[in-house]
Amino acid sequence: MAPDPDGVSVKTWESLASAGVERRFRAGDVLLRQGGPPSHVLLLMAGRVKALLTLPDGEVLLLAVRGPGELLGEIAVLGGDDRSATVIAIDPCVTRALPASRFRALLRSSGAEDELLRRAMRRLREGEAWRAETAALPAGPRVVRALLRLALPGEGNALEVSLGQTEIGQAIGLHRSVIAAELARLRGLDVVATHRGRTVITDLPRLRSLAGSGPDTV
Repeated sequence: MAPDPDGVSVKTWESLASAGVERRFRAGDVLLRQGGPPSHVLLLMAGRVKALLTLPDGEVLLLAVRGPGELLGEIAVLGGDDRSATVIAIDPCVTRALPASRFRALLRSSGAEDELLRRAMRRLREGEAWRAETAALPAGPRVVRALLRLALPGEGNALEVSLGQTEIGQAIGLHRSVIAAELARLRGLDVVATHRGRTVITDLPRLRSLAGSGPDTV
């Protein structure tokens, strides 16, 4: 399994994976829980996950969807803080679990600790910028950009968003009924196909053209 291209080197990834212990999760299982201690990291070898943040008032925000080749929980371990989000399996997932102390030691020995910390902070800033940008857009481009950002290869390697309408709304602050209406409009344009709990992108160039003004975040 190759790592995320914006992450650690292949050599470091293989070193981390070989030191970890396999841990499997079923779809719907919690891999990491918000507020939990930074005791370990997980290397996602197979499957897809979603990261959710619960605010003090109970509102839930969907932060990201991640696929194979991702490190999970490294931000808390590198920062020494409790888990900042809950990570839930979308599909059956295969991971390699690595204790926090061993993870940090391997990063130091490979010289990748600072690089990985900068990557983690960059992703946090990018996520904040994306949410601020989409909040200023009309519903149509907002939904399109969410689909483009959240899509990962699914069945037959087709790009799909394996989330329900409520969860897509949690990512961009729109009500489920608005998401449903926009998905119906996109279906009518033959750029997506919707199924229970997932949206498949059928015309990626056309969907990108509908994203509206502003910097491309896809």
